[in-house]
Amino acid sequence: MTRTLTATIRRVDDGYVALCSELDIASQGESIEEARANLKEAVELFLETAHPSEISQRPNAEVCVLRAQFVF
Repeated sequence: MTRTLTATIRRVDDGYVALCSELDIASQGESIEEARANLKEAVELFLETAHPSEISQRPNAEVCVLRAQFVF
């Protein structure tokens, strides 16, 4: 089965944090590629091991990622 999920990756200190908003799963890495690969692994492990009811309750179908400019 193929699923398309959103990965948001941001720099934090000297590494990167990756978040899958639909499943509320996060991971990290020293590079963008490593953070993405670690997130992919975390999502796969969740989908393999979680109870079906947990999986069905997790997906946030409406995820919107925007880049916005704010004036402070």
